[in-house]
Amino acid sequence: MRLVALLVAALLAGCTTNLEPSASDLKARWDAENVYPQRYRQDVLAFLRTYLNDPSHVRGAGISQPQLKYIGPGDRYVSCVRYDARNTDGKYLGSKDGAATYVGGKLDRFLDTPRDVRELCKEVAYAPFPELEQLTR
Repeated sequence: MRLVALLVAALLAGCTTNLEPSASDLKARWDAENVYPQRYRQDVLAFLRTYLNDPSHVRGAGISQPQLKYIGPGDRYVSCVRYDARNTDGKYLGSKDGAATYVGGKLDRFLDTPRDVRELCKEVAYAPFPELEQLTR
């Protein structure tokens, strides 16, 4: 009977060990993925070619250099984009802003919600982005 009690106690003790990574391990993993995106302009172009209803005749395009900004549990590189694109009827919709986030040096997400973009892009300097204005279908 004592042997059974010891075995049950040993099994229960094994169930309470925490195999999850620690908070410092998670932060280190998150920070290790912060690699400066060398090809950020090309990544944004490739994404917007499929994202926009009509990628041709975009005007007023600008892009900021990637900067570390706080997103979620830590920092990520973010590049802000401004453009005026046409809708499916061929009419310009007015200037729109977006924020591209990068993980491991590659485009991870494109945020276009005004509230999120306003917060991430409030103090960035836009440079001309003629490659976006020259896109074709």
